[in-house]
Amino acid sequence: MPPSIRGSPLYEKLKDDKVRCGVCERRCIIPPKGWGFCGTRFNSEGKLYTAVYGDINALESRPIEIKPFFHFWPGSSALTFSTWSCNFDCPWCQNYSLSKVKPDPSKANYIPPEKMVELAVKHGDEGICVSFTEPLMLFEYSLDVFKLAKAKGLYNTYVSNGYMTIDALRLLVEAGMDAIKVDVKGDEDVYEKYCSGVKLNVVWRNAREAKKLGLHVEIVNLVISGVNDDEYHLNLLIERHLKEVGPETPLHFTRYYPAYKFTAPPTKVETLEKAYSMAKKAGVLYPYIGNVAGHPYENTYCPSCRQLLVERYGYLVVKYLITKDKRCPNCNHQVCIVGSYVKKPLRFS
Repeated sequence: MPPSIRGSPLYEKLKDDKVRCGVCERRCIIPPKGWGFCGTRFNSEGKLYTAVYGDINALESRPIEIKPFFHFWPGSSALTFSTWSCNFDCPWCQNYSLSKVKPDPSKANYIPPEKMVELAVKHGDEGICVSFTEPLMLFEYSLDVFKLAKAKGLYNTYVSNGYMTIDALRLLVEAGMDAIKVDVKGDEDVYEKYCSGVKLNVVWRNAREAKKLGLHVEIVNLVISGVNDDEYHLNLLIERHLKEVGPETPLHFTRYYPAYKFTAPPTKVETLEKAYSMAKKAGVLYPYIGNVAGHPYENTYCPSCRQLLVERYGYLVVKYLITKDKRCPNCNHQVCIVGSYVKKPLRFS
C-alpha cells in the first residue's frame, strides 16, 4: 500500500459497509470503493481512508503575512505546504492548478511528518502552515505534523475555507494548532451558487468556535467583482464578523484577479477602500485590504489614536512600532497581537 494511504480517524460506519466521513461538514456518505466529494478520501471494506497523507504538491518557506496573518507572530516565516484537491469548487480558485487535480497515490510525493518538521527547523522557520489548497485535505497528516512541530517549539496554522466539522477542529487544536485564517466568501446565496451548495453558517460557526478554543483567528473576504462587492454583501459580512468573532478580530478585504473559470475584471481598489471604511465605521478595530501592494490600508493603526504601528509593503514588514508589552507607543493602548515581532531577512526555499 502506498505510504500516502492511511486510515482516517473521523467516520461513522453505516449499513452495507457504507461510511459517513466526519472530517468536513459535507459529511459524505461513501459506498464501498467510492470516494467523497473532495476526491481525497475513500471507502475500503467499510473503513475510511485518506489517499493524500503526506502527498505534498507544494512546499515553501513563506512570510506569515502572506497568508495573511497580520496579528500573529509578525515578521516570522512558516514552512508552508499543501496537497491535491478541495472540498469546495469555487470557479475563481486562485490555486486551481493544485486544487483541481485529483490525487494519484501511485505517484505520491511522500514526505514523512518527521521530515517535514526537520525541514522547518533546518530552514529557520518559526512555524508550520498548511495552505495553498484547503488544508483539511491534509487533516490526518496535520495531526501528526502538528504534534511533532509543537514539540520543537514551532507554531501551527491553517489557511482554510472553514468547513471542517467541530470534531475535526477540536482534534486539530488538541494536536497543537495555534491559529486559523478563515475565508468567508459572501452570503448564503454566494455559497449556494458558487461553492457547490455548502452552508455559510458552518463557516461562521467554526470561526466562532475556533476563538472559543483559544485559536488566533483572522477573517479574509476575497471581494469579487459582480459577486460580493456591493454594499449589501459588504454590510452583511461586516455585521456577521462583529457578531461572531468580535471587533478585535482582523478582517481582510482582498483584491480578486481573474482565475480558473472566472473572467470578471479585478476588484476595483475603490471598492476595497469602501469596504475598509465601512468596517472601520461599524466598529472593526483592525480592517485591512490585501493584494494592493503599498496601499496604506495594509498597515496596522492604533484603534485609539490612529498612530501607525506596523507599516507593510505586501507581505514585508517595513516598520514595527508596537512595544514589547504589545501597546501603542503613543497612547499606550493595548494591541491585540499574538507573539513577538521576528525581524529576519526575507528568503524563500
